[in-house]
Amino acid sequence: MRKLLLILALLALPLGAATAQPAPTPFNDRGQLSAAELELQAALRGDIIQGRVTIPNTRAGDLIQPAGRDWRQFHNVTLVWVAGIAIVGMIAVLLVFYMTRGRIPIEGGPSGRTLQRFNWFERANHWLVASCFIVLGLSGLNLTFGRHLLLPLFGPAAFAEATHWGKIAHNFLSFPFTLGIALMFLLWVKDNIPNRMDFAWIKAGGGIIGNAHPPSGRFNAGQKMVFWMVVLGGAAVAVSGYFLIFPFAWTNIEGMQLAHAIHAVLSVLMIAAILAHIYIGSIGMEGAFDAMGTGQVDYNWARMHHDMWVDQELAKARVTIDGAAGAASAG
Repeated sequence: MRKLLLILALLALPLGAATAQPAPTPFNDRGQLSAAELELQAALRGDIIQGRVTIPNTRAGDLIQPAGRDWRQFHNVTLVWVAGIAIVGMIAVLLVFYMTRGRIPIEGGPSGRTLQRFNWFERANHWLVASCFIVLGLSGLNLTFGRHLLLPLFGPAAFAEATHWGKIAHNFLSFPFTLGIALMFLLWVKDNIPNRMDFAWIKAGGGIIGNAHPPSGRFNAGQKMVFWMVVLGGAAVAVSGYFLIFPFAWTNIEGMQLAHAIHAVLSVLMIAAILAHIYIGSIGMEGAFDAMGTGQVDYNWARMHHDMWVDQELAKARVTIDGAAGAASAG
């Protein structure tokens, strides 16, 4: 009896399955393509698949945006490689340079006499931009490398808390960073216009590669490159960042993905370049930090790296002294 019931059940299964699940059709009852078929075609074309919403924000109806897969691939793979190669590569180059070249000394040693290189306002603005850039860079790198490097060390709770406050700091410090970039441009643009001497400085290695010290004004070619990199790169990073801070204010999702790619790539390249700037301004060159530390630089250091600027400052001092002496004799 059991065998008979089993045979009857097996014979009835195909018929029941066929009647319970009819073959799907690509058309609806009006002869039009069904919603499922339309979504499939949109996915094959790479279009955004949208549903219907009754609220004013029509973007809330976006169900699938295939281009997001490309952005995720960029963020999780491409950006990691670009940032790793740029930053780790720069650190490796600086280590090799320090081991082979050592710290660049002041020829003849410090003289004991100083010249004012930057006033208090210039230094304050420099440190405003520098401090903001450090926090922005670290909090931004955390979004790329944090889950791989910091999360296993600190655990989910501490990592989430640090990332939360890092995001807040990243967003709000973008505004003083942008202000500092604008002030930096206004303060120093007149001294950072490229000229013919810059080519001679680059050809001679600028006193960094080799021992030649080509003539230079207040800023040499290397410092001019850093200036324009900070001003133009910083402006591009700031603008692209504001597209992300204020989502959908000026563009759609594709524009935001492009803004993120520009923001991320420029940021990691700037971080790598600024590492070299920090190296030269600290352990890489004797006397260099004083320029942004106290604002006063040693005369021999200034004569070694910015001889034309020293001549200009001495000429200004002589004019001032002669004018004061003339006023005193007239009185």
